[in-house]
Amino acid sequence: MTDAALIPADVVRTVPEGAVAYGMQLPIQSQSTLYVAEWEKTAGPAELARIARVADESGFFYLGVCDHTAIPRRLADAMGTTWYDTTATLGWLAAVTSRTHLLSHVLVLAQRHPLRAAKELATLDRLSGGRLIVGVGAGHVPEEYELLTGGFEQRGRHTDEAVSALARCLTEEFPELPGPRFPVRDMGIGPRPVRQPRPPIWIGGSSPAAIRRTAALGDGWLPQGTRRRDLPGQIAQLRSWREEYRGGAPIDIGTIVEPIYLTDGGSGWELPSWVLSGRAEPVAASLRELVEMGVNHLQVRFMARSAGEFCDQTARFGVEVAPLLSS
Repeated sequence: MTDAALIPADVVRTVPEGAVAYGMQLPIQSQSTLYVAEWEKTAGPAELARIARVADESGFFYLGVCDHTAIPRRLADAMGTTWYDTTATLGWLAAVTSRTHLLSHVLVLAQRHPLRAAKELATLDRLSGGRLIVGVGAGHVPEEYELLTGGFEQRGRHTDEAVSALARCLTEEFPELPGPRFPVRDMGIGPRPVRQPRPPIWIGGSSPAAIRRTAALGDGWLPQGTRRRDLPGQIAQLRSWREEYRGGAPIDIGTIVEPIYLTDGGSGWELPSWVLSGRAEPVAASLRELVEMGVNHLQVRFMARSAGEFCDQTARFGVEVAPLLSS
């Protein structure tokens, strides 16, 4: 059970009331062999900037960047070792884009001292003009967690404390953190973020512990790997715990959508059955099913054979699919 003393005083909404937002985790910046496309392996900053600009111009609500510091050799074949640094990449994207939010998706927060994390994130929010969304999670790689933090089995408790401490550091110039891991007092931190009272904090994860953490401590939810058929039950559980911890306060709820490939008919490409492919209307209809479950922000990813095709898919989604999402 989450300690009531950890619960932040404020709830910060991000998605406009009644809207359906759409965002993406950027390609290239994380190259797990589980999902990396062949063209991403030789792509770099130029392609990343091109995709980010197209998404920014196409109405994408956020661009997400992952977080891993080091991958153990036993997992390198599956996860790869190319993971761009989260805050450095988002800071660079702040200058490349002008409208889209910048999302850490998701920061393993307990691996950082909350003052250090708040300094980096508040600076990012300041440099981007208030466009930061802080996405955080507990982490899942034991060796990485033990190396940087220790106590992998206690990562849930560590994360609860870290989220509460970060919220306080982003809200108060002289935060008082009781600990036990990070006792702080009489230490000022600036710059202050543009977003007031602070940038929103979205919690990642689909385990019962992550959903409970979201209900108690988060402003939004970022499920990780939840199947469609399981989403309504998890949303119901989230809302139940939200009532218990926060009196039913509003919360932004997201989901990760199956990969998408928009066509005008035949694609000329043999796609797996789990890809949402076809014209805009049936793709939008499939996404509206998720909205009807209670979701208000959708994370999409596109099938593509080149950076150019990925940009084309991104632009088409903004023009053809996005207007249909709330119809």
